[in-house]
Amino acid sequence: MSDADLLTLTQWLSPAFPLGAFAYSHGLEAAIDAGTVRDAEGVRDWLTLLLEEGTGAVDATLLCLARAGDDLAATARALAPSRERLFEAEAQGAAFASTVSALSGISLDPAPLPVAVGVAARRLALADEQVAALYLHGFASNLVSVAVRFVPLGQTEGQQVLAALHPTILAVAARAAITPLDDMASAAFGADLAAMEHETMDVRIFRT
Repeated sequence: MSDADLLTLTQWLSPAFPLGAFAYSHGLEAAIDAGTVRDAEGVRDWLTLLLEEGTGAVDATLLCLARAGDDLAATARALAPSRERLFEAEAQGAAFASTVSALSGISLDPAPLPVAVGVAARRLALADEQVAALYLHGFASNLVSVAVRFVPLGQTEGQQVLAALHPTILAVAARAAITPLDDMASAAFGADLAAMEHETMDVRIFRT
């Protein structure tokens, strides 16, 4: 493991990296608005399922496979369950590719975010499960921030939720590192439906 590469990855997945991630709720805003998610326990349960059976597991697997050299941009687009989910993945992926290209001098093609991160991370001397874990931590951190603002939760309560998700993040990342494409699956139907319902909300704070 390279300490310099770990810092590079941490920078890429930091909230300060200009992806505009703060503007996306991944459908969580719709679930909070409907009363499906209303407290810290509900946020933790929602994110646990999303990590284990939904976008988290799928993104982490796509990332690891992209690191191995697979061309998965089209597959990632096809797996998006709604228009907003596709927009979210592509917009952040394009911003990530643009910024990493400017920082490294290496041309990185736009792709859905997990694929773009996986391709960029090919040159980092880090284990797949480590890259996937930091990616999932960034994903969960952003959604906890959504809940802190919109449930609302207190800052400390939000951090308690995120800390409770650490074992799940590590387990999902380890599984993603050994999952072949044919075994990848998603079953977070409530989260997918919330993302679809978000498209028709009359008043909303987040873009997705």
